[in-house]
Amino acid sequence: MSTAVSSPVSTPAAPAVSTRNDDLRRIESEVGTLIRRVKRVMGERAREVHPDLHPMTYFILAHLATHGPMRGADLSDAFGMDKGGVSRQVQALVDLGLVERQPDPEDRRAILLDATDEGRTRLKEMSRSRSDRFAERLSGWSDAELSGFASQLATYNLALSDD
Repeated sequence: MSTAVSSPVSTPAAPAVSTRNDDLRRIESEVGTLIRRVKRVMGERAREVHPDLHPMTYFILAHLATHGPMRGADLSDAFGMDKGGVSRQVQALVDLGLVERQPDPEDRRAILLDATDEGRTRLKEMSRSRSDRFAERLSGWSDAELSGFASQLATYNLALSDD
């Protein structure tokens, strides 16, 4: 009588089941990656507007281009910065020709800050260029995938809005 030697049968491994805690840690990790990428991209955007533009100063310029003209105190409130810090950032923007100071027509003693035409033009050019690259990178996503991701991201941000 012969005995057959059986070889082990290879069966595919069952997919690992992640726990809710695993998924939460993964989300936290992916958001950390996203934050690092956003910081890098903000630096790139600032340099595209002007090679000497600091990322924080870029945010002030973009804010003024969208919401200006405004007083320095309003900028301080918008960014949670002290007036001296805002003043230094604004001066850098003025020196680069991207922001201008003008008298407030309602109170001639007060000064309003606003993006110059040059500042607005540079922001628009950078924004158009970045949008084109973003659209190209996500060109493989379907409309449903884009919409679904946008909705999930909005829901995520709303859930964490108190943080």
